[in-house]
Amino acid sequence: MAGDKPPPERSAVNADPLYARWVGPARRQRAMETAAFAAPMLLAIIVVAWRVVGPVLAGGIAIIGIGVALAIARRRAATFDLAWLVRILDRTRPELEDSSALLFTDTAPSSLLQALQRRRIAARLDQGSPGDLRPPWPVKMLAAVTVVAMLCIIAALVWPRSPASAPSLSPSQEGTPVVPGIPRLVAQNMRIIPPAYTSLPVRDSASLDTRAPHGSRIEWTLRFDPAAPAPRLLLLGGASVALRRSGADWVASRMLDTAFLYRVDPGGRQRRTPPLHRIDAIADAPPQIKVVSPTQSLTFVQAGQRGWSPVFTATDDYGVAPVARLRITLAMGEGENVRFTEREIPINGIGSAKERRFAPSLTFDRFGFAAGGDMVVQLIVRDNRAPAPQEVRGPSLVLRWPSAKQPESSGLTGMVNTTLPAYFRSQRQIIIDAEALVKQRRALSGDRYLARSTAIGGDQQILRGRYSQFLGGEEEGEPQLPTSDGHADGDGHDHGGPPATPSSGFGAPEDVLADFGHPHDDSPASSLAPETRAILKQAVDEMWQSERELKLGHPDLALPYAYKALRFIKEVQQATRVFLSRVGPELPPIDPARRMTGKREGIAGRAMPLVPVERNDGPAAAAWRALGEGLDVIPGAIDLGPLDGWVRANAGRVPDALALSAAIDAVRQEPGCAGCRAKLRRQLWSAMERPLGQSARRTPPDESGRRYLRAIQDGEP
Repeated sequence: MAGDKPPPERSAVNADPLYARWVGPARRQRAMETAAFAAPMLLAIIVVAWRVVGPVLAGGIAIIGIGVALAIARRRAATFDLAWLVRILDRTRPELEDSSALLFTDTAPSSLLQALQRRRIAARLDQGSPGDLRPPWPVKMLAAVTVVAMLCIIAALVWPRSPASAPSLSPSQEGTPVVPGIPRLVAQNMRIIPPAYTSLPVRDSASLDTRAPHGSRIEWTLRFDPAAPAPRLLLLGGASVALRRSGADWVASRMLDTAFLYRVDPGGRQRRTPPLHRIDAIADAPPQIKVVSPTQSLTFVQAGQRGWSPVFTATDDYGVAPVARLRITLAMGEGENVRFTEREIPINGIGSAKERRFAPSLTFDRFGFAAGGDMVVQLIVRDNRAPAPQEVRGPSLVLRWPSAKQPESSGLTGMVNTTLPAYFRSQRQIIIDAEALVKQRRALSGDRYLARSTAIGGDQQILRGRYSQFLGGEEEGEPQLPTSDGHADGDGHDHGGPPATPSSGFGAPEDVLADFGHPHDDSPASSLAPETRAILKQAVDEMWQSERELKLGHPDLALPYAYKALRFIKEVQQATRVFLSRVGPELPPIDPARRMTGKREGIAGRAMPLVPVERNDGPAAAAWRALGEGLDVIPGAIDLGPLDGWVRANAGRVPDALALSAAIDAVRQEPGCAGCRAKLRRQLWSAMERPLGQSARRTPPDESGRRYLRAIQDGEP
């Protein structure tokens, strides 16, 4: 009907995306603002908690603090709602005519006037930017909070760790006599503060002797009666630690960087020297890595296998770092065409801090591992020692993927092997190492560069010595072939001896020819043709030139010679087979005329001359003789200065250097003390080098043995 009102039209504006568009920048800024305030404050709280309550509770506080910060950020961002948006638009945008609420509702206008107004202000709204509604950053307040947080962090790091409570003193155990007017130690306490990485609690000791982790802080609290004028701690060897007064007590502190002996000197005229005390430093043991699976160091890829998961366990006395590194080395190819790639990936461990389990999952496709290659993995872990953590590399595990190519076989009665498989393998790797070292020259110091070049030269020397064996070069000084080829009387060979144990150098496990061959120039079992020997001689000459330049620190000059040697080696590889005839031992002929004659002309004597053994125990042996009985004994005071120097020089070899130093000090203080001299003599005997083995005296015969000997002497049958 003409009098009816038209139906209200639907809004042309979608309210939800429009609302999100205009509110989003303000909410994101408020969240970032909250994070900017929370980060320094939370970091300061964590550092303070770590110094006060320890790392475990500090980690819990950090997790709780992050959760609280996220909740606060969400709550603050939620304050930017529809009411705020309408209010801020009406206040900052006059052209919207206080009608911005019409834009952010999904309901259709109730009248034609509202619909018209909504279309008018929708066009005007796009003339502004949502970023204009964001509140300004509180830069000054944020800077003030950051500065205060940094000051708190610095104060927490440099502030000395306060003890949990004042130490309670224990009665002294010095045993010094009471002399009127002479100060003596009457009460004592020693506090041990272990390093933070050990997570060990602070403890007090009533004794002045203790054992503590290396890097601990030792604090003494001592009390004297009567008051001592200037007491001190005298370290054996001349150094001293000064004591400072703290009320009625005297205190001192020292970092435990090495074990030492000391005595408390109250000062004054002491009638008796105070006893020695000992503090041992317990070194932080490096982590231990154990392979759980596989049980063998070399495993082979099974049919259908697409990944590998070796399992390691790492243990440490104070804790293993939660993240370790896995070094993966791929060797792809065969012979001289082997390509090496190496990379390290981080892996996370599970378990307690003192024992973590690492089980990486290695997929073949990810690392490009294929048939004909080897995958070598090695776990590298660190402990929690600060500031210098100890790094340990575990054993290497090898996963081998055999090539589909099968080795050739032959029905010959002789032995058939490829030409020197182990010897013709590492020349290319020497070239790769030299090229890598040349590229790193600017990043390495001169000494480090020379050391690495010399190490590569050593590898070249070993490889050259291996090749030289096939040219009769036994004088090279390298590991000998496992045949007893000594130049003795006869024809110059001793072929009948048993084979020697193969050398453990590189290439030895696979070197069939070196284990069973006999490559002398004049031997009928020579394995190389004259043409091949000539080419091999040129390769050895080029290796010698390469070795010389490498050991002089010039790997760039060694590369041309190394490349020439590699080319000659590849020519030698054209001789694909070596035939070794199976022959028996070549013994020298027997002279029947010399048999059963008893003549020994021409036989050289084999007696070795006796050479005196040089020992470094001169001062210890002299002191041992002076403390004993006999012509060298010294009943009175002994000059123990050379013995002190000997103990310091051999501290790493002596079983207990501190106990030996204490025994020397006891003899020095009381030269006539028989017990002190005997104790020092016993310790010197165990500290000196043991004499070499001598022939044992024959055991005397028993009754039946004596009857037998008498019967022989009397001529009885």
